[in-house]
Amino acid sequence: MENESTFVAPEGVYSVTEEHKPTPLGQHTVNASPTLYPTKVSAVTVRFPANKPTTPGLSQLLGGSREKEAKKDKEKAAASAREREDGLSISSSNSGDDPSPDVSSAPGPESVLSTPPPQHEQLNTIFSAHGSAVGKKKSMARPKHNMRTTSSTFITRLQNADNLNRGLHARQGETTFLFFNSAKSFIWTEAGSKIKEPLARIHFSAYPTCHDVNLATVTSERIDIIIGFHTGDLLWFDPISSRYGRLNKQGRICSSPCTAVRWVPDSPNLFLVSHANGTVIVYDKEREDGVFSPQDPGAPQQTLSASFPTDGRSSSSLWNPLDSILVTMPPWHPVAVGGLANGKPEKEKPAKNPVSHWRVSRRSVIDFVFSPDAKFVAAIAEDGCLRIIDTIAEQLLDCYASYFGALTCVAWSPDGRFILTGGQDDLVTIYSPWEQRVIARCQGHSSFVSALAFDDIRCDGRTYRFASVGEDNKLILWDFSSGALHRPKLHATHHQRMSMTSNLSLALRRRGESTLYLVPPSASGADSPLTRYHPAPSRNEVAIVQPVLVKHLPGDMLTHVAFVPRGLLTAARTGHVKFWIRPLVQPRHLRASAYRSASFAD
Repeated sequence: MENESTFVAPEGVYSVTEEHKPTPLGQHTVNASPTLYPTKVSAVTVRFPANKPTTPGLSQLLGGSREKEAKKDKEKAAASAREREDGLSISSSNSGDDPSPDVSSAPGPESVLSTPPPQHEQLNTIFSAHGSAVGKKKSMARPKHNMRTTSSTFITRLQNADNLNRGLHARQGETTFLFFNSAKSFIWTEAGSKIKEPLARIHFSAYPTCHDVNLATVTSERIDIIIGFHTGDLLWFDPISSRYGRLNKQGRICSSPCTAVRWVPDSPNLFLVSHANGTVIVYDKEREDGVFSPQDPGAPQQTLSASFPTDGRSSSSLWNPLDSILVTMPPWHPVAVGGLANGKPEKEKPAKNPVSHWRVSRRSVIDFVFSPDAKFVAAIAEDGCLRIIDTIAEQLLDCYASYFGALTCVAWSPDGRFILTGGQDDLVTIYSPWEQRVIARCQGHSSFVSALAFDDIRCDGRTYRFASVGEDNKLILWDFSSGALHRPKLHATHHQRMSMTSNLSLALRRRGESTLYLVPPSASGADSPLTRYHPAPSRNEVAIVQPVLVKHLPGDMLTHVAFVPRGLLTAARTGHVKFWIRPLVQPRHLRASAYRSASFAD
């Protein structure tokens, strides 16, 4: 029977197994601040090694020195043999085990992947236009400053759990950590723990507004997190070592509030930040801030270079945010410095932040997400538009208008076929980038939609499950079938089908790529770009999806929802986080991960 702590979905009963409630206001002076920015939650699963070093026994102490000496002799002999064979000496500076690498020698923006791709694949790598091929692989740098001993006024207080380091060292197996913001605090806790106190609570002088965990670098020894603030500041933080570094300090590059931050998938260094002034900025966590002046959006649009094609647009035309994004190259960009000669920059300047600067909208950019292959970004703004951006060419591909009002949240399906948006029209809209159209609207909310999330476990390429929460305090589950939604109510004419080629497909065909996005055969002869702006279709042009389940959760306004392997996370505006465990009997869609792996391999 349903109550406040359970709900019944088609696959079984979801129930709340734990709750994380905010600290009452006034209990600590650092917490006595109003809730101006909603709570957002990130979850990450860390695998701790099962076999950890133990205290050596008596026999090891007696014979340890002999074993170490014998091992050193073998290593020296092997090194000498290698030197005689190829005439190369071994340098300790290139060792991947160096625990304190020099930040100045850290890889630049071209080092997007942890393992550099072959030279012929560089042009198909995100932001590869900003640098040349990667040299020798070096270990990743760590944040410089210790949060425990800092004298910074930006960090006002740090509260760690008792014996935190000892407890982390004693862990074995998989552990799911949760990170979320509440008022001026950033909280680190453990999902499924019997201890309700957080592992760490950090208090700042500014409001954290967004954050993201780098899944490409997560280990039992480090977790890279970027936190954005309402002042525009960015904090690179590792909770395992309690070390941090600051970027865009005091808004040196952009003083507008951060609205969303995302690590570039599979990149150890690069991340994107959207701001309330309508910009999206690319950062490298290991670079220092530079002096930078972006283009004025009211001035005539400048032709960037041959590396950034303008599709024939006049350089004297004013910028139209519905038709393009305004890209500003920093002065240390190799193209901006002096052009390219034989594929190499003629002159180099010390690389600093930002890596790139995009003016996306004249209104605030609310949120953005990457496509599964990281080659595209879907960004939403207060002007009510969903924009699809090619991150390699740094160009706007398509711009879709909402049915009414601003868009508030966005999600991309695990296989890349569909994009979801929620907005002030109380609707969840499903888009198909393949077909360049809205394919369905979901009706069920009675107020603004706050957050969306796909359930990876229940998305298998044929059927899809996602959840949404809204200011009406409704948690809604939705299911839809890709085959059913691809049959529109109004059948297009032959001429309309011939012109149904998206700029997304054109961009892929121009690069000669074969990815999970399809190019319609009818568009093989098209050469000129099509109109990028797509007005919202009327109600009778698209299918309507009804909810599978509607659950009203009493309390404060819901602001976040996310799926994890073990269940579902919901968060309220004041920082009340609930973990809903999945039914004991899992569906057959668990093979979806294998399906997605095969799709990406193709």
